[in-house]
Amino acid sequence: MNHETKKSHPLICDIETGMCQTPEENSHTATQSNIKSSAKSLKLIYFTDPICSSCWGIEPQLRKLKLEYGDAIEIEYRMGGLLPDWNYNSGGISKPADVAHHWDEVSIHYDMPIDGDLWLEDPLDSSYPPSIAFKAAQLQDKEKAYWFMREIREMVFLKKKNIAKWKHLATAAKNVGLDVEQLKMDYEGNAKKLFEEDLHTAQSFGVRGFPTVFIQDDAGNQEMVYGARPYALYEAAILTLHPDIEKSEYNKNWQTLFLKYPSLTAKEFSVLSGVPRVESEKVLDGLSNEGTLEKLSTKNGAVWINKKQ
Repeated sequence: MNHETKKSHPLICDIETGMCQTPEENSHTATQSNIKSSAKSLKLIYFTDPICSSCWGIEPQLRKLKLEYGDAIEIEYRMGGLLPDWNYNSGGISKPADVAHHWDEVSIHYDMPIDGDLWLEDPLDSSYPPSIAFKAAQLQDKEKAYWFMREIREMVFLKKKNIAKWKHLATAAKNVGLDVEQLKMDYEGNAKKLFEEDLHTAQSFGVRGFPTVFIQDDAGNQEMVYGARPYALYEAAILTLHPDIEKSEYNKNWQTLFLKYPSLTAKEFSVLSGVPRVESEKVLDGLSNEGTLEKLSTKNGAVWINKKQ
């Protein structure tokens, strides 16, 4: 696929660049943000979308960043609006079923379980509803909002759930301990405005697709990582801005990792534990065979879940 093409469909993520592009590329470029900094040394602003397959592909990198640099970096999630509707017809994509095979290919490329049959069985009309629901979750609790995002991503990529439907969003909210009634009120109220503000912020930053990560220091210096990239590139951007930043050591045994992250794919477990990828699935299967972990399998891989969480 030619990543110079501007008219590719937003759901066809370019494996070469690791990017799912928005329907209209923005000519603006970002130089400095007016987003307020936090008490932490750096701010990582992550422009994403709940159904962005390349964003699912960098979950291992982001989870490792939180473990190694979470004490020094504030991570802020911003929604970008990947799929407004199906009126955008290009790149050979005119209907949801056209995306199914692509998602299966992306799953293999990122070594992360994705079941493209969602687009054949119960396709989404838009990624806006789950994006607005995430903003509603942020109004309640930023930490629970993070877990809500993970929950709805597992729903859409592994369980083939149409997360544009409220019933699935409500289930996800309940699973992570959010107040479902409050979420619905905010979803129908203030969260819509917050989502629109995120879209405007993405435009002002010149964001052309997802994932896009900006890392900023208090002086307004900024590094950008565009698309799904190896962990070393995210770390290099951090060290460029803050060469003396302290990296946290963390316990890499499976018990500790599954306490921090109750569900892990084989790729995630490998990246976080240091167990070679060829062995990580065997380790996790052994734990599920013992009854310690629960394994949720898809046609393109699996996720292992801490049954005690």
